[in-house]
Amino acid sequence: MTQEKSSRRVKRSMTGIVVSDKMDKTVVVRVATKVKHPTYKKYVQRSKKYKAHDEANQCAMGDRVQITECRPLSRDKCWRVSRIVEKAVK
Repeated sequence: MTQEKSSRRVKRSMTGIVVSDKMDKTVVVRVATKVKHPTYKKYVQRSKKYKAHDEANQCAMGDRVQITECRPLSRDKCWRVSRIVEKAVK
């Protein structure tokens, strides 16, 4: 039984900022990463948007949230909001 537990995949998690909360139970999170440029060897900031499931509709625009990978919930939604790290200042 211990082999079965150890063979399970570790779920990825990322931190990003909510850029849209207009959908029901879904938020769009922008995650920024730093990548080294292959030619110039300088770090460049790249960002990507992910749709994440927000069951209680508690996230608002500007919130910093942590998202965790989960099973596919729709065609392009396979992330879930695990916690709100910081609420946006209004």
